[in-house]
Amino acid sequence: MQFLFNVDNITFAYPGEGPCLLDVSFNVNFGERIAMLGANGSGKSTLLHLLDGLYFPSTGSINVMGQKLTEESVETVPFGPRFRKEVGFLFQNSDAQLFCPTVEEELAFAPLQISGWSRDEIMGRITDTLDLLGIAHLRDRTPQKLSAGQKKMVALASILVVSPSVLLLDEPTAGLDPRSQSILLDILDQLHRAGMTLITATHDLELLPHLADRALVLGEDHTLVADGPVEPILADTDLLLSVNLIHAHTHRHGDISHTHPHYHVIGHEHSHNS
Repeated sequence: MQFLFNVDNITFAYPGEGPCLLDVSFNVNFGERIAMLGANGSGKSTLLHLLDGLYFPSTGSINVMGQKLTEESVETVPFGPRFRKEVGFLFQNSDAQLFCPTVEEELAFAPLQISGWSRDEIMGRITDTLDLLGIAHLRDRTPQKLSAGQKKMVALASILVVSPSVLLLDEPTAGLDPRSQSILLDILDQLHRAGMTLITATHDLELLPHLADRALVLGEDHTLVADGPVEPILADTDLLLSVNLIHAHTHRHGDISHTHPHYHVIGHEHSHNS
């Protein structure tokens, strides 16, 4: 069986620093919906960069679609162009992805790099993608002047316009208001039901069931400490405490005290099972 991704015993360290990923191994099947969980600094964002061929392992290997992912392979034809088309990356900070004067030009940038597409086809793809995400009214706007939610949608549209089969997402709901968050989650659900593979880095346990069916849990020692269905992992309080995704909180009521876990969620803390 060929996996979409085969991650084999990878370690990665930034220059002059200790490992931020240590001996990590897992496989991803086509069409899966996976979350990478871990406290800040556990290495989940770095792991997404490795899957996108932006960084490369210090040791170990990553295969994607049956091809070893290396600095050389992403520059070779036909693998490199195919990989860049099929695997899209939605950064946590949308400003890092938006650099064109208008939304239309932002969406046109990637298709213009793909040989063989006519301008009419590109314009049609832009229109269809803007309609899909409900942001056609932003077509002539300047991306840098949009709200955080609108920027996130434009960044996503700039990826979807070339019809990738894999979407890597780094904390996609961070900084979004509840309405924008709900719209984004609905769109991601539509994409997954249409067959797209979604791999999301997050530490927001409250939204986890809406983002993934399987979870990979990274510990603060930068190793992979768990891999399994979302529901059992969310129910494993000892595991979540050990990786600093929840913390024990003690209350006193007169002479009686009791302890229960709290989730760490983006922007605030939310009591769970209290």
